[in-house]
Amino acid sequence: ILVHGTDANKARIIQIYAQGAVGQWTARRAAEGKDVAGGPVIVRDRLWFNEANDSHYFLVPGLVVLVMTLIGALLTAMVMAREWERGTLESLFVTPVRIDEVLLGKTIPYFALGMVGLSLCLLAARFLFQIPVRGSVWVLAGGSMLYLLVALGIGLLISTATKSQFVASQVTVLVSFLPAFMLSGFLFDLRSMPAVVRAITTILPARYYVAILQTVFLAGDVWGVIVPNAAVLAIMAAVVLLLSRVITRKKLD
Repeated sequence: ILVHGTDANKARIIQIYAQGAVGQWTARRAAEGKDVAGGPVIVRDRLWFNEANDSHYFLVPGLVVLVMTLIGALLTAMVMAREWERGTLESLFVTPVRIDEVLLGKTIPYFALGMVGLSLCLLAARFLFQIPVRGSVWVLAGGSMLYLLVALGIGLLISTATKSQFVASQVTVLVSFLPAFMLSGFLFDLRSMPAVVRAITTILPARYYVAILQTVFLAGDVWGVIVPNAAVLAIMAAVVLLLSRVITRKKLD
């Protein structure tokens, strides 16, 4: 019997029914005078992908998502909003430098910082928590790059729309960090949530990044899971970055 543990209540009920069936079978054999101890039915529990039932196996990939969200979205939004407050961005935009070049120059350092943060998280996961990466590190890095591009685009979009450090920080936490923490599948499995909440999570990039991380960390390179989620992140990155560029140009006009 394979029991899916995402809904703990249903899984526990199924487990109790299965154990009850085995108990009834054992009692019936005993009433018939047959050997119970030598019976062929033995209940053995086996946990897939996390045999030790260690919570670190699920928490650490989720923490990687939070770190990448903080670096990509929050830091970018704060720094770019500060540039808007000081008026330095307007000074740059009146030079012959194009908008694309300015935005690229402002985001490249945080992209590099995000990849450094990812490397530190992987080292901590491997050597501090002894969590193996069963899939390819390069696949994990590719998925992380896509998510980081989405986070950078969100940071640019928020900073351009608000032009205030305080407002940008509050909006970024509400729009990116809290959803990544509560609705990405990091703490609560999405399949145990109500249908309305699951529908809302389809627009959250952290949901797809968590799926990639948990798959690569725990199961390996399962392309049927990795490719669709990576494709959604790529589309989101293109849309958010293009939208941030358009809004920046409109703000300048």
